[in-house]
Amino acid sequence: MDYHVVIPARWASTRLPGKMLADLAGKPMVVRTAERARLSDAQSVTIATDYEPIAQAAREHGLHAVMTRGDHQSGTDRLSETVQLMQWPDSAIVVNVQGDEPRIDPALIGELAQCLAKNPEAAIATAAARMTDQANVANPNAVKVVLDQKSQALYFSRAAIPFMRTPVTGLSALHHIGIYAYRVRFLKIFPGLTQGLLERAESLEQLRALEHGWKIQVLVTEREHAPGVDTEQDLLQARQFYASTI
Repeated sequence: MDYHVVIPARWASTRLPGKMLADLAGKPMVVRTAERARLSDAQSVTIATDYEPIAQAAREHGLHAVMTRGDHQSGTDRLSETVQLMQWPDSAIVVNVQGDEPRIDPALIGELAQCLAKNPEAAIATAAARMTDQANVANPNAVKVVLDQKSQALYFSRAAIPFMRTPVTGLSALHHIGIYAYRVRFLKIFPGLTQGLLERAESLEQLRALEHGWKIQVLVTEREHAPGVDTEQDLLQARQFYASTI
């Protein structure tokens, strides 16, 4: 099955400015992320950025990069512009890998693309893992998702869902992993969708798709998912990872 990976890589970052070009064992973080994505079975890997030095760094390391507008409100909007620049057909599948995930598991990328391909009624696929740390269930920074019997998302929330008023054997909270596969047709439509009240309340962009009736297939994975780089501590851990693997 053919699919593409797009890595949105904007320059601005509130918590860790300039992190896309942060050095990880001699290469910029966004380059390390793209190299991990290349270890998947994707047909192509493209870095989509609004900052020429990021594009230049990608090209210097033999990676494909495209320049996109600087006024996008989200990474999904940047993907929408990218798929049109690349002229991929509506039926194509694109996996969105964030540029600040230099430790992403390449196998998860391919599994997510396969998940979407096998569920034609869904426009999006994403991943989740069972939560084993109960402290995280109530953590608003750990997004939870609940599913229907087809493993499609019913709702995403920063709140503790489902609320266990009565303990149910075999039911556990699911931690949403922020990696997405999209059909190109949906990405072309997405910028025209209005924000709903639920998205505004939770600050979760994926709720926009649900509020407009689009289906999101969820792959529940047992794979460990290394967190992205949002803080200096995250950056230190990423540097330690590459120092131990090179």
